[in-house]
Amino acid sequence: MRNDSRKWGTLVIACLAMLMLSIDLTVLHLATPKLTADLNPSAPQLLWIVDVYGFALAGLLVTMGNLGDRIGRKRLLLIGSGAFGAASLLTAYAPSPELLIAARALLGVAGATIMPSTLSLIRNVFTDSKERTTAVGIWSSIGAAGFALGPVVGGALLNEFWWGSVFLVNVPVVMLIILAGMAVLPESRNPAPGRIDLVSVPLSVVGVIAVIYALKEGAHGGVGQAPVIVAAVLGVITLAVFVRRQTRLAEPLIDVRLFRNRAFSASVGSALIAMFAMLSMSLVFAQYFQLVLGWSPLVAGLAGLPGGVGAAIGGSVAGPLISRWGRAGTVALGMVLAAVGFGLYGQADTDLTYAYLVVAMVITSTGIGMTFAVVNDTIIATAPRERAGAAAAISETATEMGGALGIAVLGTVLNSAYAANLVLPAGLPAETGAQVRDTLGDALRAASTLPPDLASAVTGAAREAFVEGMQATVLTGAGILLLLAVAALYALRGVPKELSDDVTELSPA
Repeated sequence: MRNDSRKWGTLVIACLAMLMLSIDLTVLHLATPKLTADLNPSAPQLLWIVDVYGFALAGLLVTMGNLGDRIGRKRLLLIGSGAFGAASLLTAYAPSPELLIAARALLGVAGATIMPSTLSLIRNVFTDSKERTTAVGIWSSIGAAGFALGPVVGGALLNEFWWGSVFLVNVPVVMLIILAGMAVLPESRNPAPGRIDLVSVPLSVVGVIAVIYALKEGAHGGVGQAPVIVAAVLGVITLAVFVRRQTRLAEPLIDVRLFRNRAFSASVGSALIAMFAMLSMSLVFAQYFQLVLGWSPLVAGLAGLPGGVGAAIGGSVAGPLISRWGRAGTVALGMVLAAVGFGLYGQADTDLTYAYLVVAMVITSTGIGMTFAVVNDTIIATAPRERAGAAAAISETATEMGGALGIAVLGTVLNSAYAANLVLPAGLPAETGAQVRDTLGDALRAASTLPPDLASAVTGAAREAFVEGMQATVLTGAGILLLLAVAALYALRGVPKELSDDVTELSPA
């Protein structure tokens, strides 16, 4: 009974840590206006304030996952949590843009220690395959719910306090994680880890950051920019060298042979696409709720809460569905549900009822939550237990890549469709017209400087063009998800419903 209490206590702590990180990924967006007014950062500084956390997090996941396998996952989680709390304090009280960027980078470094540690601890305490699948489903659900809670938490705090409060709230959570973790968490590590290859570490960091930078900047300013091209080439070459080096090391940072396991590689790909869908949906509807429907950030955040509920439902039903339809069928069903939800979103217009949006939101998020639960469980179950940290890091890196890819691909579709469908009213100055064509946000800001009749015509045309662009975007996403549902049925066929420790070799890719 004591062991049961300890392992479910481990799950609670892991979920609390994951919830904190998930909220932190989205909470900054609402704080940006107050932050900008207070610190007055330049445009490049503001971009780095927003992006540096994700760059540091994604770039160090592989390294930190391996470090946890070596020094102990409990130890790394507690150290990382303490660092996250300290970095949150520095971020909340940063007096200048430069110090805020540095503090956000430290937050990313600390976050990279926490993410893989949570999943690898779950892998090591839940030895029964059904219990592990249930635990991973709960963990995935909590992570997805954090995305929906971020805007709500941020909006509530910003209604009463200054922008730094959205980071200061992390401190008591960190203290709880550390105190409970010291008492409850069991320690686990690789008994024969070998040395960390010091050449592989910078190769993985540079390669991942360069690719994500190229995806994000390509989405903002076009793929033809020189920095984007340089970053993309650097990232691809560096990662190719990294992979080649791993095949020649006795103790690689990532055992690339894991990707020969069809279940592992297909699950990593599915995790990437699931995050692709989730983050692109969040991007589109944050703008739709606030810029088209005119809702406040707090109301928009509250409106997104059913998405978190749907993700929790998807994660909780994944285990029973695996028993009935297998892993391939459950992942395919999740992606089909998400595609159906995207299709419903494709009917949205400027006066759609919220009830309709809730239905689409719950269907989409349930499918995505279901997919995440199955693929995360498959990834950690098909990797050796002693390499659980490295396997968890691969899963998390895939989701970071997927988020960047979703913003790049569907963000580009949205912006292109918006510009193509925009019909400018007569009499608009050429300079203002160019600004209106950039984004809906730019159009609304430009309209605020125009005479009332012309401003009304511009905002109406811009909102109509955005909705038409949004329809094209979500329907494109629906098509991608349907294709991946078919791919998942093929790639995950034959994977056992229950993956125990003795199931480490499946059909090759």
